[in-house]
Amino acid sequence: MTSPEQTSPYQNKNADHYVVWHNTSVNQQERAQLKNQQPVVLWFTGLSGSGKSTIANAVERKLWQSGHHTYLLDGDNVRHGLNKDLGFSDDARVENIRRIGELAKLFVDAGNIVLTAFISPFQSDRDQVRALLPQEQFLEVFIDTPLEVCESRDPKGLYKKARAGEIKHFTGIDSEYQVPASAELHIHTEEQTVEQCADEIVRTLIQLGYLAGNK
Repeated sequence: MTSPEQTSPYQNKNADHYVVWHNTSVNQQERAQLKNQQPVVLWFTGLSGSGKSTIANAVERKLWQSGHHTYLLDGDNVRHGLNKDLGFSDDARVENIRRIGELAKLFVDAGNIVLTAFISPFQSDRDQVRALLPQEQFLEVFIDTPLEVCESRDPKGLYKKARAGEIKHFTGIDSEYQVPASAELHIHTEEQTVEQCADEIVRTLIQLGYLAGNK
């Protein structure tokens, strides 16, 4: 299965005729220099129950403790506000990720290290977000947890409801999850604790030079 058509049903097709980009006097480089860090999006992807939010939260805590400016965008939290009008059909999932990509881009422009925790099941959607940013400002973090492990955890009881037919379009059950083709970070949760996973991610960020300004 491939991703649905990328054109958003919410798109204003006439917007380009009267919307003009406004250049600000303070740029991303200046904001990043003030924060003494390299802005980047850490795009956590994986099945429901894989540990995306938990690990992303642990990584953010470690970055905060070392003096870095961060923001964590969580899938459920965003659906309480910005994306509360979206359902879980394939089209709605595409629009959900499109909006988050644009939001993450704004946070990066502010000079922040942005962590996003979304299932984001379609490779083309993740690639679309990647294309919004310079190559060095997007790192895909695949939280690799087997379906049977995610289903055994089932912290919200969603898999049980999906198996019973109470939830439709549930990723891993009746909606496809496309495994990342070339994620920059591949985290195997079966083999490590949350703390170990978070430490691996932070070590990688240091090795890649994003945290060279550690305080």
